[in-house]
Amino acid sequence: MDKTYPSASAAIEGMHDGMTLMSGGFGLCGNPENLIRAVHEAGYRDIDIISNNCGIDGKGLGILLDAGRVASMTGSYVGENKTFERLFLSGELEVTLVPQGTLAERIRAAGAGIGGFYTPTGYGTPVAEGKEVRELDGRWYVFERPLAADFALIKAWKGDRHGNLVYRYTANNFNQAMATAATVTIAEVEELVEPGELDPNCIHTPGIFVNRIIHGEHYEKTIEFRTTRES
Repeated sequence: MDKTYPSASAAIEGMHDGMTLMSGGFGLCGNPENLIRAVHEAGYRDIDIISNNCGIDGKGLGILLDAGRVASMTGSYVGENKTFERLFLSGELEVTLVPQGTLAERIRAAGAGIGGFYTPTGYGTPVAEGKEVRELDGRWYVFERPLAADFALIKAWKGDRHGNLVYRYTANNFNQAMATAATVTIAEVEELVEPGELDPNCIHTPGIFVNRIIHGEHYEKTIEFRTTRES
C-alpha cells in the first residue's frame, strides 16, 4: 500500500481545531519541521500538544506557540522558550509537566495497549497529587495512565512508501514511541525509498503504525546552542 502524500499540507488533511497532537523531537533534534510548518500555515487552533518540549521561540513547535494556537502543553521540559515561560506564568497556557521517563513510558503504554503502570517517580511530590498510589514490596508507587493523541507528527531519516521508518541516532528520541500512540500517524523523512530498499533488520517503526508519509522538502536543523572548542 502506497502511503505517500505529495506535500505536508496534503498529509495533514482531516486535522481540526481542538485536536490532541503529538510531535516527536527532543529540543530541536528530530523535529518534524515540514509538518509543523504545515499545521501552522493551515491555521488550526486550540491544539493540545504532547511533546517533550515546545521548541524555542520561532522554531519547531515554538511557531505554533508564538501564533497563539496552543491551548495546552503536556511535556517534561520548558527549555529556552521565553514565550512558553511568559504564557505559563501568566496562566494563558495550561501546562502539565511530566517526568521525562514517565512521559516516554505513558506514550509507549498507549501504543502497546496498556491501561496504565506504577512508577516510583514522583511519589511524595506534586506529580502524584490526585493519583492512585500503592505500596509494592515496601516501596510506594504512583499509578500513571497512558497518553494518546488524535494525530502524531513523526520525523525519520529514511522511509519507504509502505511507511516503514528508520531513525538516525538520537533523532529517534520520542518519535518511535509516538508513532504507535496516535489515531493517525504522519511521518516525514529525509530520504523516501521504494519498498524493499530498507534492510528489514534496521527498521525501527514498521509501516503498520504509519498512516501517511511525505518526503520532507526543507530542513533547517537548527542548533539551540552552538558550542565550539577554542583554538
